[in-house]
Amino acid sequence: MENPEDINERELMSYYGYKGRIGNIKLKLRLLRSWVLQFLASVSPSSNLAVIFHRARGVKIGEHVFLGPNVQIDLLYPHLITIEDYVSIGMNSMIFAHSNPTCSIYLKKHFYPREVARVTIKKGAWVPPGTTILHGVTIGENSVIGAGSVVIKDVDSLTVVAGVPAKPLKKLQT
Repeated sequence: MENPEDINERELMSYYGYKGRIGNIKLKLRLLRSWVLQFLASVSPSSNLAVIFHRARGVKIGEHVFLGPNVQIDLLYPHLITIEDYVSIGMNSMIFAHSNPTCSIYLKKHFYPREVARVTIKKGAWVPPGTTILHGVTIGENSVIGAGSVVIKDVDSLTVVAGVPAKPLKKLQT
């Protein structure tokens, strides 16, 4: 029986269009580069440096974006994350563009295959510390996420959401 590590590697190689031994080396170098840049971003003394490192990984980041310390952005699919202008993301937040029960072959085959989907955080959104944003989510313009929330569904513009999972609390009036 194939082991979970081989299945995950095969899925990633297929996603990136890599084949054979050279493809395997390219995948490992891609992941190493992403990991090093992610690490540098997470320990950067300034938000501006963190933005530069995440952009180098392929994350699409607009202007005037604040990234707090230790913001973790998907290691495997950074190019699927878009953070528009004037967004603030607090420390220890995580953004994932994929879902994968990495080691359970049973769950992977029968219930939860790898899912990969874009994440977009629109202009002016505020994502406080400790927030987790899962794959396939769009956070609307000028919306507010409660600290420590887990966002599993789209958030409308000008909406405050909070909780695990995050649920709408109120609409912001202009």
